[in-house]
Amino acid sequence: MTRAVGVLSTVVLDCKHPGALAEFWGALLDLPVVEKEDDWWQLAPGPGGVSLAFQKVGKHQPPSVTRPQQLHVDIKVDDLQAAEDVVLGLGAQARGDIHPGEGSPWRVYADPAGHPFCLVT
Repeated sequence: MTRAVGVLSTVVLDCKHPGALAEFWGALLDLPVVEKEDDWWQLAPGPGGVSLAFQKVGKHQPPSVTRPQQLHVDIKVDDLQAAEDVVLGLGAQARGDIHPGEGSPWRVYADPAGHPFCLVT
């Protein structure tokens, strides 16, 4: 068995408005913003030690049919409907139908900048 080269520490999302996106994900995950710069905002690490950061890219374009999904985040929830109410209230958009998931339903959403993520049970 080989030894890991490193440890995942940060997932970085490119976007046009890092502050707004950091506030969205911070509210969704109940994590405070710990770094605020013009082009970089970062959340405190979650329970697993990984943090989310948001990097300003002036010509950022969200994934689309011609630019397929490149990365997404799964958020584990106990109650899909209650979690959906929260994320929609924060500005997310539902993408597609709820999938039954063999007894563990899930659904795809997009954050306010268009990055896909899933709520999974």
